[in-house]
Amino acid sequence: MTTKRYGLVAVCLLLAGLVLMAAFGSANSSASPSNAKADSGQVAGATPAPAGGYGVYGDAAPSAGAGSGKAAGQLAVRVDEKLGPVLTDSEGFTLYRFDKDTAKPPASNCSGTCATTWPPVVNDGNTTAGNGIDSEKLGVLTRADGMRQLTVGGWPAYRYAQDKAPGDTKGEGVGGTWHALAPDGSKAKAGGSGATATAAPTAQPTEQQEQTQQQPPAGLQISVFVHPQLGPIMVDANGRTLYHFGKDTAWPMKSNCVGECLKTWTPAPPVDPKKIKGVDPKLVGKMQRPDGSWQLSINCTPAYLYTGDQGYGDALGNGMGNGMWTAINPQGKAATGK
Repeated sequence: MTTKRYGLVAVCLLLAGLVLMAAFGSANSSASPSNAKADSGQVAGATPAPAGGYGVYGDAAPSAGAGSGKAAGQLAVRVDEKLGPVLTDSEGFTLYRFDKDTAKPPASNCSGTCATTWPPVVNDGNTTAGNGIDSEKLGVLTRADGMRQLTVGGWPAYRYAQDKAPGDTKGEGVGGTWHALAPDGSKAKAGGSGATATAAPTAQPTEQQEQTQQQPPAGLQISVFVHPQLGPIMVDANGRTLYHFGKDTAWPMKSNCVGECLKTWTPAPPVDPKKIKGVDPKLVGKMQRPDGSWQLSINCTPAYLYTGDQGYGDALGNGMGNGMWTAINPQGKAATGK
């Protein structure tokens, strides 16, 4: 009886030992840092993401990354009814400046959630100055996240997230610190110093000022104006430049400028083929829009006027929309100046 009792005790001790060894081996396996790094992909020492995997805590928000802004492209000037000349990017969106930034030296004080609402405009090296813009006013600021932000007159440039269409200026006056940019980097305001180079004449007018003082030939509804950069371009009876839209089609002829687009680009009215000079009348026609109105067509493509053009031969709309909008040469094609 005693022998059996000792045998049972020995078996129990053996089983307890096996359980302890298994637990000890499992603990060592899970504690290995090299294995944990290889399996999870998490860098050693990194703070783990909270539940849900959003990577931020409490009310914190990720700052605007280098890819959050849009490239400026070819800058242009649009004349706003209330603000006068304002600076736009290649898509026609209004650019803004922030009073809490500084121009000398250029510095941005808009980051984090601010940069989500006001995305910095990127100067990727391909930014160009359109008509009425001094290229020497353009610069670049390297932000903390590495983004190269456009500066105008030293002021960092932004877009406004609530502007939904080209020509919107919903960001003007927000918080009393945000203002649309004039072409020279100042705050846009009607009649302000940011007016284009075609503004008030001086004792020695510039080439652009001389251009605006001319008048189109009397009695002609379409004529040709020799633009300093673009070469010969078509203008209407008032000397306003005629444009094509790259998203329109010729066969079948169709206008894809509708809704908000029409606030910036006005369909040009049809003309009398007998009142044309310097252009083959065979290129000139008309098309009917969905609302029943008639629009001038050039080379089987709808023609438009840009609301920002004020003087004779102005071509401020050329190149807008990432090059989608182009002035028309006498052959009915995009004017290139070549």
